[in-house]
Amino acid sequence: MMELIISARSRRQENTEYRTLDKHMLRADIDVVSGKGTAEDPWQAHILISNEGSKAWSGVIHVELPFKKHQPWFFLPAFMYGRNRGEAPQNVPNEFPRLREGNPSRPSSSWWMVRSDRLSHPAALVYDEGQIFGLSASPYWIKNPSSGQRQQWYPGQKGMFVQYGGFTCSIDKGRIGYTLGYENAPLHFIKSRLVHERAPLEENCFELLAGESVECVLELYHYEASSELGINVAMESIYNRYHEAPREGSDMQTTVSDLSHAIYECAYLPEDRQYSTFVYEDAETGGYRYNKIISISWTNGMTIATPMLLAALRQDDELMRQQALSCITNIMDNAMNPESGFPYDAYQDGVWSIKGWWFDGMRTPGHSSYLVAQAMFYILKCYDYEKRLRNHRHEDWLVYVKQVLDRLERTKNTDGEYPTILSERTGAGLEYDAFSGAWCLAAMSYYSWITEDVSYLEELKRSEAHYYDTYVKHMECYGAPLDADKSVDSEGILAYIKAVRYLHALTGDPQFLDHMRDAISYEFSFKFSYNSPVQIPPLSTLGWSSSGGSVTSVANPHIHPMSSNLVDELLYYVQQREDGYVHQRMMDTVGWGCQTYNRHDGEYGYGKKGWMSERFCHSQGLVTEKYADGSPASTWFCLMPWASGSVIEGLVGDYWDYAMQIKR
Repeated sequence: MMELIISARSRRQENTEYRTLDKHMLRADIDVVSGKGTAEDPWQAHILISNEGSKAWSGVIHVELPFKKHQPWFFLPAFMYGRNRGEAPQNVPNEFPRLREGNPSRPSSSWWMVRSDRLSHPAALVYDEGQIFGLSASPYWIKNPSSGQRQQWYPGQKGMFVQYGGFTCSIDKGRIGYTLGYENAPLHFIKSRLVHERAPLEENCFELLAGESVECVLELYHYEASSELGINVAMESIYNRYHEAPREGSDMQTTVSDLSHAIYECAYLPEDRQYSTFVYEDAETGGYRYNKIISISWTNGMTIATPMLLAALRQDDELMRQQALSCITNIMDNAMNPESGFPYDAYQDGVWSIKGWWFDGMRTPGHSSYLVAQAMFYILKCYDYEKRLRNHRHEDWLVYVKQVLDRLERTKNTDGEYPTILSERTGAGLEYDAFSGAWCLAAMSYYSWITEDVSYLEELKRSEAHYYDTYVKHMECYGAPLDADKSVDSEGILAYIKAVRYLHALTGDPQFLDHMRDAISYEFSFKFSYNSPVQIPPLSTLGWSSSGGSVTSVANPHIHPMSSNLVDELLYYVQQREDGYVHQRMMDTVGWGCQTYNRHDGEYGYGKKGWMSERFCHSQGLVTEKYADGSPASTWFCLMPWASGSVIEGLVGDYWDYAMQIKR
């Protein structure tokens, strides 16, 4: 086992230096009681920290694991992937933590310290030239109800929350670490355009009375791996150690009914034949206010109409079905740009255009392949389920989708990558180097499966290999959401997983299942394994569960429900290969969605039954909403149909039949 380095910073220090423990009258005794350092059997290092001074001590204690540095790839799940693209240009509007060696300018740094709940799993790992190094420890501390002593929390233990710990990484020193107490340093990211400088040590300190000792346990890893994917073996072990199920919510049918009827009754805009992206209660009129920001997909359009159509089919609700069909046909009849051959992305005041709410944050103006291809995928899904459940064949939908997909296929570069931005004038690819084009791969794979047309199959295989080798294999998928300046994210991988599902269904090639499993593991790295003790209402007062919810990206540090639309793909995988880990995380995803909306009027402090927003602030990140008295709130006070639509989608597809069969 490698040697640990332990240092501390006192609250009373005038500088920010971490010094050896003896400078603080502290002592550490380390005892490795078991383990082999493998992913399945890590070393168990018990550390006893004692205050040998005559006065109480307060500060942050830093336990670091050094490693022999070559080309380190850091992994702090949901916070740091590789270097968070610290090697890419960073003079962009949105800031997020990046790693660069030396003394780089903001927002890059050669080291980071962060509160533990910013991570989805309590771990810091590194891949470096065939070796995995790592540590894991409890994310927070509780007070033992019987002894009154502080202790690290583990699932099943009872006690009052005391404080968070923290995790760290340093590329210059070649270290990863765990802290008793925590710092958000050198910068604290509330959101990409709200960043605070390092704060003085105050409420985040760990305290030791004179003569007091406290024990902490670290699990330490050192094993061989052929690629960055090797970290996932440790991640499964860490998940199993810290896993908690989401709290019990509504059953599947009640959830679908609650969410879909709220959208149907409160969010549809008949004059626009679209759904509103935001719906607010209007206290003065007793009605609703709308922030429309209409688009064909992503945060509006097909990502709402599709789950609403499927919910209508499952519930035999013809009025709901006709509402969804009106939205779908409106997009197909009116959004097309004849010059490019692609539908316009956005709509406002009777005009279709490429100028959606995200437009001014883009590097290059044009159609977004994310929105265009995702819309095509969901039109195909509507076609699929109308045919399956109503035997209604919308053959004109297939013709529409095929012409767009044919056009997209001609925009690929020589690597087989689809563009992220397409010319409004000619439809040519303008910008690449992004994972958003995986939606093109997903849509064409789905089309090929539905129609049994394999004319593009070899090209699809070539593109899939590119996305896997360039992004997925390195656990670093970036450039899907348009508002995050190509930060590493969890959104694009959803498209890739859907693509390889249909490529496997088309070919039976087990390699696609292998790649699917790796991509699923990447998504799971953003998905919380335990229920973080949120300290800000309303989530703090509800018993709300983070377990099963996925963090958006390293730039947008909140849990949102987009990954709930992946349930059918997880089900497909476990039906092909017995995999208890994937099955359990699928059930976490289902459970999370069934407990994260208003199950009765005002449950989350606002709104009607079935209302749900996209923002769930599990940590300090994105806490910008405020109550009337100015105090912070941990969610948005509005209905966002794309968000609840993601939960609906995960429940009304193949999973619905699976769950109903089990129920019978």
